[in-house]
Amino acid sequence: MDRLQARTVSLFTAFALALGPVTVHAASPAPVEGEHGMVVTAQHLATDVGVEVLKSGGNAVDAAVAVGYALAVVYPTAGNIGGGGFMTIRTKDGKSTFLDFRERAPLAATKTMYLDAKGDIVPRASLDGYLAVGVPGSVMGFETAREKYGTKPRADLLAPAIAFAKDGFTFEQGDAASLAGSAKRLAKDEAAAKIFLKPDGKPYAEGEKLVQPELGAVLQAISEKGPDAFYKGTPADAIVKASQSKGGILSKEDFEQYSVRELKPIECNYHGYDIISSPPPSSGGVIICEILNVLEDYPLSYLGYGSAETVHAMVEAMRYAYVDRNAALGDPDFIDNPVSKLLDKAYATEIREKIDPYKAGKSADLKPLGGKESTETTHYSIIDDEGNAVAVTYTLNGSFGAGVVAPGTGILLNNEMDDFTSKPGAANLYGLVQGEANAIAPKKTPLSSMSPTIITKDGKPFMVIGSPGGSRIITITLEAILNVIDFGMDISQAVNAPRIHHQWQPDKVYLEPYALSPDTEKALAAMGYSFDGGNDAPLWGQAAGILVGGKSLTDIAKGGGSRYYGAMDSRAAEGSAKGY
Repeated sequence: MDRLQARTVSLFTAFALALGPVTVHAASPAPVEGEHGMVVTAQHLATDVGVEVLKSGGNAVDAAVAVGYALAVVYPTAGNIGGGGFMTIRTKDGKSTFLDFRERAPLAATKTMYLDAKGDIVPRASLDGYLAVGVPGSVMGFETAREKYGTKPRADLLAPAIAFAKDGFTFEQGDAASLAGSAKRLAKDEAAAKIFLKPDGKPYAEGEKLVQPELGAVLQAISEKGPDAFYKGTPADAIVKASQSKGGILSKEDFEQYSVRELKPIECNYHGYDIISSPPPSSGGVIICEILNVLEDYPLSYLGYGSAETVHAMVEAMRYAYVDRNAALGDPDFIDNPVSKLLDKAYATEIREKIDPYKAGKSADLKPLGGKESTETTHYSIIDDEGNAVAVTYTLNGSFGAGVVAPGTGILLNNEMDDFTSKPGAANLYGLVQGEANAIAPKKTPLSSMSPTIITKDGKPFMVIGSPGGSRIITITLEAILNVIDFGMDISQAVNAPRIHHQWQPDKVYLEPYALSPDTEKALAAMGYSFDGGNDAPLWGQAAGILVGGKSLTDIAKGGGSRYYGAMDSRAAEGSAKGY
């Protein structure tokens, strides 16, 4: 199915849902098939780049690097070299690793840098402008991945991104809508406006071409000289100069001292499936596993997708896990994360024993063990012919990051400092109440929910999954996993199904449109739950998934069909899955 057909099916789904509580996955686009490899990203041009790398003999890591650079050009709302992220890798020999190339707090950062003289948070100080910028990590992350696990020359992998930047690419509907939504903010920064707005001040529209020669020159320098061209060269100098002249605290030392961490992934087992996901400084893998451990003893497949009993179990597991997330986790170089306790099946049993089967819990009764995350992140999933699998989630944090570009660089800069706890105990933009574990400190990495995840079964790749969505990344990824393993959905149905979310505080169940039937919602309300969202609520997340061996568990059991099946969430207007 091509992208136009998929979009038509998605519109049909929306129309069908408007008629009543129809099961959403009945009209999901068919999964995309591939025999030798699969690439799933939020921008179709980047997907094409990844597939061409695989076709030319590159492995999944090579494709991931090329896609990451391509997204920096064609998906400016979240793709980046001015931000950072995480990469989960599982190689064909069964070994797994995790690369942390997340942004770091500048050396001059302080715990109270976003508070006024009275100790109150200064509105948007951690969101807008250069004071919000963390030290970028994507360039070093991609090169580390390529050098250690890739096979292709750096120049080959950067060439498509350089061409898109220098020659331009034509906007489609989703590209134009994304830019239009941030046009007023980008207009406030002269360098950003020069790139993303036309001379008349209007954003580029569908059918028009965006050319980014300055970004192309930076990418060309990285292609020729490696990360030093970014961290020790002209781009770093320009970013530091702009930061110092506009109220920021970045220094050249921040760039020169940046390094990537290679960490052991979080691993757990759910009904015989091995989950491999992101460790701290991400909360994603730990909290996904904690929730799965709690849910493992509930007969979810028997209770059924969307039933009151299933939703009750899921919400209570989320409630207990998020209180742990918000209070106990942080950068492992700065705090001792209680990972072993949170992953312990016995701890999950303790939680289950506290859950009343007939009543909603109360978040106020839960005591912590011991960031303000925006939704404009992006995730992509890749697997190659040999079974190497890569899951990447990276971000500028907010849409178009801090909304600033250092003159001469063409690079949109992140506002990742907003993911720290600006004031421990105070609710952030998404209502997350976080603690001292995630307080600001020099060279510290802010806590994240990004959850690039790979799942295996009997030692073989089974699923690659992840999503953007801020604090909801964890539950989006979790629900895609449950939809496949417990509810029998194919990979497209799994990433397109309506979602629920609970994060301890505020004590509400968040709903996408038609996530629950009216009867289910009434039953849950009678148990004491309150809701936010519903049929007129916005959608969230853009999951990118791959299933190996069939489009669903039933298909896998039959042993037929293609080797790989991919699906890009229909919530991503310009995304695509493509195999070969």
